[in-house]
Amino acid sequence: MVVRRRVRMVVLPLGLWTVSALVVGYFVYQAENGNRGLEAKRALKIEAYGLSQELAAAKAERATWEHRVALLRSEQIDRDLLEERARIVLGRVHANDVVIINP
Repeated sequence: MVVRRRVRMVVLPLGLWTVSALVVGYFVYQAENGNRGLEAKRALKIEAYGLSQELAAAKAERATWEHRVALLRSEQIDRDLLEERARIVLGRVHANDVVIINP
């Protein structure tokens, strides 16, 4: 009976410490590698950075197109822009232009 009590005094705390360590280990693992863990946060930050770069490029392109449209709408139409659009729409080329046809 004394031996059994001593074994219980050693095994019970050891078991509780083991279970506690396993629970803490599980939560640490999930905090690092889980769906909402640190790795997922890093991946989302990288994706957000790429999307912000794409957004900046789209805004710059939009500003360029808005400027070109404004040139076409003004009282004094930009001749170069008008000639460029006329060539594209009519399918004509200037005598000094070099035309490269892709197959």
